[in-house]
Amino acid sequence: MKVVVQRARNARCIVKGQTVSKIDNGLLVLVGFTNQDTEEEITYLVKKIVNLRIFANENQVMDLSVKDVNGQILCISQFTLYANTKKGNRPSYVAALNPQDAKKLYDLFLEKLKVYVPTKAGVFGAHMDIEFTNDGPVTIIMER
Repeated sequence: MKVVVQRARNARCIVKGQTVSKIDNGLLVLVGFTNQDTEEEITYLVKKIVNLRIFANENQVMDLSVKDVNGQILCISQFTLYANTKKGNRPSYVAALNPQDAKKLYDLFLEKLKVYVPTKAGVFGAHMDIEFTNDGPVTIIMER
């Protein structure tokens, strides 16, 4: 499982010209799944994400989590996180989990995030336009 976490002032997901979800202050989370991923990995990374101290406190030190700042999460499924570019110029996605199983894990991931933080989602499998303002910029890559 790979996750890209970006601190965002705002973010929105657009499908076919329509905004399907948006947040104001919080995290844009891109997530990709592979064959070995289980509920254990999901639980571990969800707890890491919601407790990740990347928001500034009153002294401008990154010491607060998305929960601490009453932020939200916009979560987008992104199989391309498992692109292999070692051979040739066309990425291979053989390490990405098949769409049916990935959708199940994505739904579980969203369900677990929502326990801690208000969470919005993209549309699994759709072509999405993601607009956001990266605050900082702060971008963290996590893998389990």
